[in-house]
Amino acid sequence: MSSSPSQLLGRLALCASCALLLADAAADQPESSAPPKLTVKHCDDFKVNGRGDAEAWNTADWTPLSKRPNGKHDYTAQFKMLYSATGVYVLFDGSDRTLTATMQEDFLHLWQEDVFECFFWTDEKHPVYFEYEISPLGYELPILVPNLDGRFLGWRPWDYEGDRKIQKSVSATGGTNISMSAVTNWRAEVFIPYELLKPLRNVPPQRGTEWRANFYRVDYDDEQVTGWDWARVGPSFHEFDKFGTLVFE
Repeated sequence: MSSSPSQLLGRLALCASCALLLADAAADQPESSAPPKLTVKHCDDFKVNGRGDAEAWNTADWTPLSKRPNGKHDYTAQFKMLYSATGVYVLFDGSDRTLTATMQEDFLHLWQEDVFECFFWTDEKHPVYFEYEISPLGYELPILVPNLDGRFLGWRPWDYEGDRKIQKSVSATGGTNISMSAVTNWRAEVFIPYELLKPLRNVPPQRGTEWRANFYRVDYDDEQVTGWDWARVGPSFHEFDKFGTLVFE
């Protein structure tokens, strides 16, 4: 589906104000309870295809994401996670009506359009964590984030190829993974190798290892914005002290 110039301008204006809208939504939220905890099961390696139909996923339950206050869209959002000897697997799933995504390249500001995100803070001794974003068109943003007293900036991976490169795939139900397509649901499936996470500490995880983490979704349909999170954070998704905990089984 194509968009008119006025529609494109409207989405651009929305992208410019999305951070403010999410901040306003967070301002009205109540104090959250203790951050959530999730047990991550071990698996053998498998190939991702975007559908999440590998047998290994049957051992993991869906974990819902909660809509952030003042969200405009009545969509669902959920994820699964597994880990192997070589990396971690994440499967994202969400209902939708339109794939509000136009960016056609990796490493762009994907959070300004429809996106799923995960953050892994592997060692609480160091304020550095890994952030990953994937759009419904299959474009990605993997970055390492040093967060020093609330001042943060992502750094892109170097030598991003071979056994350091993320495996990723997306799928859609009721439509196709093209810009502004009408759909009923979309999924993203990713494999993040431990080789890419070096030199973060506490990697690879062993039985009993704990990482702090969070998972998010943002949707921009109808020139309105809705966010979802696993561990409730305030105005910024980078409030890593509020992240939940992953326990590797």
